[in-house]
Amino acid sequence: MGNDPDGFDSPPGGGDSSRRGNGPSLKARAVAYLSRREHSRQELRRKLSNWCDDPDAIEAVLDELAREHWQSDQRYAQSYAHRAAARQGTQRILGALRQQGLADGDLAELRDTLRATEMDRARAVWQRKFGQPPADPREYARQYRFMAGRGFSADCIRRLLGARADDGLG
Repeated sequence: MGNDPDGFDSPPGGGDSSRRGNGPSLKARAVAYLSRREHSRQELRRKLSNWCDDPDAIEAVLDELAREHWQSDQRYAQSYAHRAAARQGTQRILGALRQQGLADGDLAELRDTLRATEMDRARAVWQRKFGQPPADPREYARQYRFMAGRGFSADCIRRLLGARADDGLG
């Protein structure tokens, strides 16, 4: 048996139904995961499914953890956004949170906060990576692609690079 990244032994049998009855309970495993960092409900469900084949038992544990405020998708979203905001734009952060099963309605407040700070965050990322205005259209395109790949909005990138292009190319 090997170790998974969260410190638990790998499930015996490589994924068959013999996973029950060994080691900590599902709730203890979930609390251990949550003590390391916030997890979305979907992410926790996936990790616990390595240890239990009964989806009803997993859902019961997840419901109990949510009731006891051990797990919160809102807290997870805030934590993830805090970690990623210095490197990524609003679109990329929200896309990652949607992949974790968070609904757009639950992300509205976070989306507004991220959009309000996006220009400052984009400027900081651009400064670390490039630090000087694009010298020609090819360099402009390269910088634009980089920033777009980080998830910054087209409007934000145009304002950032447009101002730089006006200052440096003009």
